[in-house]
Amino acid sequence: MKLPDIKPENPNFSSGPCSKRPNWSINNLEGALLGRSHRTPKCKDKLKEVITKSKSILGLPDDYHVGIMPGSDTGALEAAMWCLLGNRGVEVLAWENFGRDWILDVVDELKIKDKNIHLAPYGELPDLSKVDFSRDVIFTWNGTTSGIKVPNGDWIPDNREGLTICDATSAVFAMPVDYKKCDVITWSWQKALGGEAAHGMIALSPRAVERLENHQPTWPVPKVFRMASKKKFISGIFEGSTINTPSMLCVEDAIDVLNWAEDIGGLKSLIQRSEESFSNIDNWINETSWVEFLSKDPDLRSNTSITFKISESWFVEKDEKQQKEIMKEIIGLLMKEEVAFDINSYAKAPPSFRVWGGSTVEPDNIKKLLPWIDWAYYQVRSNYV
Repeated sequence: MKLPDIKPENPNFSSGPCSKRPNWSINNLEGALLGRSHRTPKCKDKLKEVITKSKSILGLPDDYHVGIMPGSDTGALEAAMWCLLGNRGVEVLAWENFGRDWILDVVDELKIKDKNIHLAPYGELPDLSKVDFSRDVIFTWNGTTSGIKVPNGDWIPDNREGLTICDATSAVFAMPVDYKKCDVITWSWQKALGGEAAHGMIALSPRAVERLENHQPTWPVPKVFRMASKKKFISGIFEGSTINTPSMLCVEDAIDVLNWAEDIGGLKSLIQRSEESFSNIDNWINETSWVEFLSKDPDLRSNTSITFKISESWFVEKDEKQQKEIMKEIIGLLMKEEVAFDINSYAKAPPSFRVWGGSTVEPDNIKKLLPWIDWAYYQVRSNYV
């Protein structure tokens, strides 16, 4: 097969940390307040700006509290579990790696006895109709490692008794999320907006704040997770007073990409860009004989962590170890040609391609990538067939 003529201008298609916004430059961070205490008014104003802009662009409800947390999305989600769980039974949904991590927290760390675990293999969702909303519910809106998302929020009742705790890190800023169905929403700067790592965000509904003020966990809560002290909500976290020291360079970078999001038209434009990237891959898969989506259900396919696999029998008939080696060869060719970095599947996921299609990726670059994936596949295939 002939070598394609045109390469993507940006070969970064990693699902985390994700590609920087178009035309990003280190010079955009010249206004960073470096060497300053994050407690000073000017630094707190910068932190508050990230909170305010994030809430505004996402269109979060006015009465939701938004704050910056340590430890990326993982830290934000675990803070929610450590501070909020224990009031009642827990339902945990998992169909990919991070959902399974939350199971470990509930089972092995917090040791909650009253629990129901809803598991599904990669490429599928558990039966959402079996979730008991009289209990607290933990789920991911979009499974970053599986390319599977919940279709909508209709399965979550408005009159639920428990809290819904949603890991939304690869969903926000790229797909519609029904925030009113989520009492806790977490994400990170490094995902959908391509910010720098280690900082997380959390949004709390009034019901979640009420839980913080009326429930004292039986387990010790580490300081970096603590959103309440002796049942008193620590409101300063949601006004720019972070729990620990943030990087003001990363804060400046977050402001830069949020400004870019506003400049291009806000959430609607961000979602449109991601959906266009997905559409490019969807059209290509429909026209390509050797590849198919990991998910058989079109309604569950993620438009951010776009995951697809080789479907030809010569590949499918091999064991997983052999399949992973073949995938490594294909990915290696693409990296050597500098057309795509980091598009191999997550280590624990089935052997597959995973291309980030979030809003900071140019849809045209995805279109330019696809002939290269074809080329690399046939180059490697010729060694086996």
